[in-house]
Amino acid sequence: MRTTTLVDSHCHLNFEPLREQLPQVLQNAFNNGVGHMLCVAVNMEKLSEVLSIARDNPRVFASVGVHPDEQHGRDPSVDEIVQLAAEKKVVAIGETGLDYYRIHGDMTWQQERFRRHIRAARACGKPLIVHTRSAAADTVRILREEQADRICGVMHCFTEDWETARQALDLGFYISFSGIVTFRSADALRDVARRVPSDRLLIETDAPYLAPVPYRGKTNEPALVVHTAQALADLRETSLADLGAVTTRNFFALFKTASPIPD
Repeated sequence: MRTTTLVDSHCHLNFEPLREQLPQVLQNAFNNGVGHMLCVAVNMEKLSEVLSIARDNPRVFASVGVHPDEQHGRDPSVDEIVQLAAEKKVVAIGETGLDYYRIHGDMTWQQERFRRHIRAARACGKPLIVHTRSAAADTVRILREEQADRICGVMHCFTEDWETARQALDLGFYISFSGIVTFRSADALRDVARRVPSDRLLIETDAPYLAPVPYRGKTNEPALVVHTAQALADLRETSLADLGAVTTRNFFALFKTASPIPD
């Protein structure tokens, strides 16, 4: 029985093993109260897969962008991103951002890519999906310099401290929490999750990665976002139904070109 409606605001349905089991993955999501999903692009080479999934499934939306870790694929110009974002099912630009965790050295190329994505988002009027890891100061600085507050977006899979969250909120951004918030070691993140204003809160899986407790270490899928939602509801001393209603409302407030499908 579906008891609430949730949105998985960030997943990768074109990644294996989800893609090969997609009909069942989508059914599992619906059975667990997940009404909509945002399938997020990470490169140009696989973008057609993301768009195909979104076109074929009314409850799935898409984004266009190149992940900061991508070093060998094609790097689109501002104009190309804008052109691709004209696709009806594309509701966001990203995921983009900065990641200094896995890649070291001169990060100018990564910062310039990030700037292009912000400029494209401003040009096409669609919000940003921002990835930041070990790069919080530069991420916030570039968002300010490129006037990202004019378009806003979401800090996806947030794992930074409250000061970083506060600065992002000041820019008009939303904060999205993944299954990491359920991990035993995530006390500091849970403190941030308690403090984010209700009207800026989102939930996600980042599937097939980061499955929440009690599925940690297994393949993640949109159906499991209910565990993250329940953990956040408990932290914030509210009900799962209310947490679901708030985060769903926030999703459609941010991604304004996403049209909800009635149950």
